[in-house]
Amino acid sequence: MVKPPAGPVTCFPTATAFDTARGLCPDMIRLLLLTCMLLPALTLGKTATDTPPAIPPVILVLGDSLSASYGLDRESGWVSLLEERLRERGLEYRVVNASISGDTTAGGLTRLGALLQDHEPSLVLIELGANDGLRGLGFDVIRNNLSKMIQRGHHAGSRILLTGLRLPPNYGAAYTDGFQAVFREVAEAESVPLVPDLLAGVAENWDLMQADGLHPTAEAQPRILDNVWPVLEPLLESSR
Repeated sequence: MVKPPAGPVTCFPTATAFDTARGLCPDMIRLLLLTCMLLPALTLGKTATDTPPAIPPVILVLGDSLSASYGLDRESGWVSLLEERLRERGLEYRVVNASISGDTTAGGLTRLGALLQDHEPSLVLIELGANDGLRGLGFDVIRNNLSKMIQRGHHAGSRILLTGLRLPPNYGAAYTDGFQAVFREVAEAESVPLVPDLLAGVAENWDLMQADGLHPTAEAQPRILDNVWPVLEPLLESSR
């Protein structure tokens, strides 16, 4: 009868046993055994909580000079003030300001596809049309471009907020009223929320306008944000 080995029993085969069975170098065997013993320790600190932080959803602002802080420091513009308000209220969003001075609805439509692909925004704020109106473009052109931008945004899975605007009175009541109505018509047809007049309480106050009479001053920017916020705020949780 074979006698059991004296001393404690180990679950690891000895280097001698491996040498006899496999003909491997003892140092290699010891290295393999050491690796097996260390693997649990190497993974001990990894837990389910060691996951990458969540990427905050994106608010994409697609606008013209009114959102690009024309004539101002960029930090004083209403879009930058929006970023500050979001942080103050603990709302984790990343704001991408894709506004370009002088842009039109046609330009925004051209740029939107790449912006949607690059940033995958959960919410797109469209602030375009002022330069179309200042050029006296037809309402159908403006309406079609705005509608196509909204549809592309929806197709990409983004929620949309549209902002309207009132032109200076020197364009005549017929055109200024028809221009502002375009935004209401598009918002209703596409079922998107609307800021009726981005510059409400600003454009009619010359103390809040720059010398050109078209662009708001730095002092006007908080008021512009206050015009946007009541319509934007309800969308924030639903777009996350």
